[in-house]
This record gives sequence, structure tokens and C-alpha cells, in this order.
Amino acid sequence: VQLQAFGGGLVQVGGSLRLSCAASGRTFSSDSMGWFRQAPGKEREFVAAISWGGGRTIYTDSVKGRFTISRDNAKNTVYLQMNSLKPEDTAVYYCAADDRSLLRRTPAGYNYWGQGDPVTVSS
Repeated sequence: VQLQAFGGGLVQVGGSLRLSCAASGRTFSSDSMGWFRQAPGKEREFVAAISWGGGRTIYTDSVKGRFTISRDNAKNTVYLQMNSLKPEDTAVYYCAADDRSLLRRTPAGYNYWGQGDPVTVSS
């Protein structure tokens, strides 16, 4: 079972990136999926989550209106579109899955994790 995140990199302030998280080893279409991030010296924090069918999404306040989480269950992939990026968005981004299908904001609520994908927003 593996979650593979990609699409991160270096971007200027105000720019955009789209992160993707591809799942393999099992079908994640019944799982809720989330994105978290961890900046240097800080704890891992919640960014966004999406229900198994994609009908419900939640975001942390600092990214509302700028980030959009979506999923394509046929491709076993979840996305995070990040627009109007700010230096404080710089972090390693992680995707996660919860096979209990609950929409949670805490890392403990997820039982599958991908490797981190670094995002750097330069000014």
C-alpha cells in the first residue's frame, strides 16, 4: 500500500502549484483523503480533506479561497491545487488516507501516509 505525492517544487510568491497523490496497492475510493504540511521546526498541520465521494471538503482557515482539494477515484488520485502562494505556505506536504472515511483535521485520524513533497515559495 503506497501513497505517492508529487508536483511540489520552487515557486514565486503569487504563483500556483498542483500537488497530486497517487495511491497504489489498494483502492482508496472509499477513503477520506487529506493533505497536511510541516514547515521546518513546526508540527505537522492540517491543510485540507475530502470525503470519499468528493462531495464534502474542509480546509484550514489560512488556505481557504486559495487551495482546492479534489479527487479522481477512477485514477485513485487526490489533488491539491494551490494558488496565490505565500512564503508561509513553504513546507513539506503530505497526503494521507483514512479507511474509516471520517473527515478529520488531525494526523492521528489517518492511517495511510505518503512520503513528503517539498514546496518552497520564494519572495
